[in-house]
Amino acid sequence: MITPRTLKGFRDYLPEVMIPRESAMQTARTVFRRYGFCPIDTPALEHLDVLTGKGSDETDRQLYRFVDNGGRDVGMRFDLTVPLARFVAQHIGKLGTPFKRYHLAPVWRGENTQAGRYREFMQCDFDCVGTQSVASDIETLLIIHDLMTSLGFERFKIHINNRQVLTGLLERLDLVEQTLPVLRSLDKLPKIGVEKTAAEMCSAAGVTPDQAEQVLKLAACEGTPEEILAQLPAVIGDSETAVAGIERLQQLFAGAAAAGVPAERLKLDVSIARGLDYYTGVIFETFLDDLPKIGSVCSGGRYDNLVSTYSKQSLPGVGASLGLDRLLAAMEQLKILPAVRTTAPVFIAYFDGDRLDAYLRLAATVRAAGIGAELYPEPKRLGQQLKYADSRGFRIALIAGGTELAEGRCQVKDLQAKSAEDVAYTPEQPEQLIQAIKRMLAS
Repeated sequence: MITPRTLKGFRDYLPEVMIPRESAMQTARTVFRRYGFCPIDTPALEHLDVLTGKGSDETDRQLYRFVDNGGRDVGMRFDLTVPLARFVAQHIGKLGTPFKRYHLAPVWRGENTQAGRYREFMQCDFDCVGTQSVASDIETLLIIHDLMTSLGFERFKIHINNRQVLTGLLERLDLVEQTLPVLRSLDKLPKIGVEKTAAEMCSAAGVTPDQAEQVLKLAACEGTPEEILAQLPAVIGDSETAVAGIERLQQLFAGAAAAGVPAERLKLDVSIARGLDYYTGVIFETFLDDLPKIGSVCSGGRYDNLVSTYSKQSLPGVGASLGLDRLLAAMEQLKILPAVRTTAPVFIAYFDGDRLDAYLRLAATVRAAGIGAELYPEPKRLGQQLKYADSRGFRIALIAGGTELAEGRCQVKDLQAKSAEDVAYTPEQPEQLIQAIKRMLAS
């Protein structure tokens, strides 16, 4: 016999995990559609040259790649943004601009596993391509905020920066050629601290200790967004690139305030760089106040040059990705995942073995009212059936034996409140039963 097992970094999803996972995905779809985004899908496999050199050296190392049966070099997508760039370049003639899309699909990275991080994981992406307007940057922030609140989170912070500020400083320091290794080193600051980050900048990017100190001086700016924005000109000098980045940040925070986003949920964090190479403007990372060590659960930013890899047409973009599996791992640690192993709220006990047709009619009546119902398949003892219902997390149980069915009655039992009521029921007149179920589900 073959020993049943899964590969390291991959996992099975049991119903108690898959049900809230699907619920979170549906919530994300609802939020995306609320802003006018449309769904797309792309293949799991891409030509290797479509994927390599687009994210970072690290994502290139983590890429699952192989030669297929036709002798082609192919890779499994490591995110949904790079395939989007290829997709847009290929279909923009039909899509038009601006093009707003969302995409919920698995991606693969051969990285070290840790809590909430797997080698196969689901991303929930949304992007707007074809405009450089700051309105799209602001809308991206609003969607991240709406996603988090719609998923039930109240205590979180969206960290915001703009790559133009960092790029402007590097221009002043004559470090433009070393931009990528400097930003990758800076991205590790929260994990390894100031001294090790400075040392890595010197070794990996070839900067001087003084240059590293000035980059880290920028990252050390603290305070309210207004206070930090006031500090930045003295730190970065008169770089036009940085000044443009500061102006975009001012517009972003003003727009968020105008849209009603609470100020305490936003943080201007000039230390974040995002490890992917393709970001050019605003960047976002979202952290849970009660579980910051799990990392960012929703990240993204502006990438104005990525599509130019595949097309001569200028197609700037901005968007973000919800890290669904990491978010669910956080919800599990915070003990806020619902303990449910069923997708139907109503359980129907099969009490009288001679009346199967009557129970089938009862189940059909409940479902016809738009309410999910599961009929137990065997006429076992009622206590055994109710134990099953409790273990699966059903909200309501319908109980009727042969006598009750003959008399036109049914017991509606609230399994959470531990209360019950008898209601009149016949297949021809189910109104009272349906009303009782809906009343209990709404309580």
